[in-house]
Amino acid sequence: MSRTFYSLRYFNYRLWFAGALVANIGTWMQRVAQDWLVLTHLTNDSGFAVGVVTGLQFLPILLLGPYAGVLADRLPRRKLLMATQGGMGILGLGLGILVLSGHAELWHVYGFALLLGLFSAFDAPVRQTFVAELVPAKDMPNAVGLNSTSFNAARLIGPATSGLLMAAVGPGWAFIINGVTFGATILALVFMRRGDLITMPHTERGKGQLRAGVSYVQHRSDLVVILVIAGIVGAFGLNFQLTSAVMAREAFGLGAGEYGLLGSILAVGSLTGALMAARRRNPRVRTVILAAFGFGVTMLLQAIAPVYELYAALCIPVGYFSLTMLTAANTTVQMSTDPVMRGRVMSLYMMVVQGTTPIGSPIVGWVAEQLSARWAVGVGGIASVAVALVAAAWVKRTWQVEVRYSLRNRPHLVTVGPRERSAAVAQRAARERTREELAAEEAQQAAEKA
Repeated sequence: MSRTFYSLRYFNYRLWFAGALVANIGTWMQRVAQDWLVLTHLTNDSGFAVGVVTGLQFLPILLLGPYAGVLADRLPRRKLLMATQGGMGILGLGLGILVLSGHAELWHVYGFALLLGLFSAFDAPVRQTFVAELVPAKDMPNAVGLNSTSFNAARLIGPATSGLLMAAVGPGWAFIINGVTFGATILALVFMRRGDLITMPHTERGKGQLRAGVSYVQHRSDLVVILVIAGIVGAFGLNFQLTSAVMAREAFGLGAGEYGLLGSILAVGSLTGALMAARRRNPRVRTVILAAFGFGVTMLLQAIAPVYELYAALCIPVGYFSLTMLTAANTTVQMSTDPVMRGRVMSLYMMVVQGTTPIGSPIVGWVAEQLSARWAVGVGGIASVAVALVAAAWVKRTWQVEVRYSLRNRPHLVTVGPRERSAAVAQRAARERTREELAAEEAQQAAEKA
């Protein structure tokens, strides 16, 4: 099997991948429909209201993320996932019924977004760490990359489908379909071979577990760098639902179909990034920094794009760089964290990536409303470029990273940091041991001949 899809050789992971793909299509359909419902049906093109909805959906992650990580380390992950996925499915059905009955109001959407965020807060860390029970540790980078592939393959289908559905019959049915699709994930969890699940350590109930997780991260400068980059980019740059909606509606004067198409085009780049991530064996902090920089630059180009077609085309590199950054960050955090701490550390990571949205999304929405849709996109680009440059300068100085240009084989940049220096020391030690062993063998052979 190709290295890109290697983890699909495991039965339980195949089930998980298929179920997640179906559920993710429904999730993307609801995301697009929710923002368009607020923007065009429940308000008079209020970017701020869309930002509030997005913010409410991610607020519980900011407030409850660390505690959710403790539960992910303590409780059976499979059963916890069944509960959270079922809850999110019920919420999708409930909002769909309200919209189809004609009784939906803005405060209803606010309430459902907050409740959905509550379930998502407990779902995110356990969903991220559950993959360690499905594949061996050596295949974790590939499995995490394929998770992103599933999410972004769904983005190819979900937004465009939702846009066409809204244009034909309105947004209500998108919520109903989303509620139903969560059944695919639950069925996948039910039919898994429990004997094939890899036993991961669970933390016993005790005091100070939250503090222990925070302390663990504080003493890992590599994790801190990743969290800072992810937090800034997440707050101001990863607001595609909002920025795509206001750009399509206000900057280009287009409708729901063109808005939904932007999400699918973005997914082309994201899917490419996910497939590349699945092939990457050793993601590093430098990958996160470079991808954040590339993401910011392409967003700035989007902000000044004069026509819809160019803006849409730039969605491809924006999607590629954003997914490369997030997947490299996710895999690096998981692979380098003690399994006993993984749930808590991943909850902090998810809290930073998604939980900063309640802070950044209303600000970006306000910028769109008070200045322009283009400035809303530009703010994300400026913030991403700035944090990447600051992180690169800090890493270079603190970790004493050297950047060299190599002409060997093919011209490329070579970075030499702590990992490379440690590997070089280990290689020298191995060569020394080999020489000592050869000398000992020669001495023994000489002694035997004598």
